[in-house]
Amino acid sequence: MYIYLDESGNLTGKNGEYFIIGTYTIGNPKRIENAFRRWQRRKFPKKLKGKTEIKFNNSAIDDKLRHKTLKFFASQDIRIFYAYLKRKNIPQEYRKKGKVHHTGQLYAEIVRATLELYLPIDEPQVIVVRDQKSLKGMGVQQFHEMLKVSLLPKLPPKTQFYAYAVDSTTSPPVQVADWICGALARYYEKKLLGEKFYAVLKRNIVNERELFSEYWAKRWE
Repeated sequence: MYIYLDESGNLTGKNGEYFIIGTYTIGNPKRIENAFRRWQRRKFPKKLKGKTEIKFNNSAIDDKLRHKTLKFFASQDIRIFYAYLKRKNIPQEYRKKGKVHHTGQLYAEIVRATLELYLPIDEPQVIVVRDQKSLKGMGVQQFHEMLKVSLLPKLPPKTQFYAYAVDSTTSPPVQVADWICGALARYYEKKLLGEKFYAVLKRNIVNERELFSEYWAKRWE
């Protein structure tokens, strides 16, 4: 079982209210890679046909083409699992002097919670593939080991768990995860055509979760 993962938003900046981790799985990973390249050659503008990476927010793509592209990806039988949070709800344990500080640890916790949306599963292997991302205060190996230690006890006894960070320019499936995140961000940030983009993905969404939604309620208890 392959799970492809990306994110939208940031944990410390001022732009946007939300941070989103979007993931999906598909029965045949090669299928989505071939579909992405086929669509790129046939539908994207000429200057993008030879690009190794095409993100959702690429300025050479208009919203009409974004919508068509999302519909095409959704037709590939992708199954979406995602988690989101309002940045204002990030708990105090991840803050220092009022500002979000332990971003590596926080990111790891959000990813862990997102991957738990897949449970229970009965697969001989679970392989998580994500875009390369530097994590403040946490090395790549440490991050992957944390996910393994957290998730492996919740998987069937013989299931093997692997996590990899790859260059997204070499991984069309990870780029599809970027498109999913971009569409979800449009929806949650209430930006232009956000509801229309979300409607395209809705049938493919298997599970979703808002994290830290109880933060302010707990503060007033």
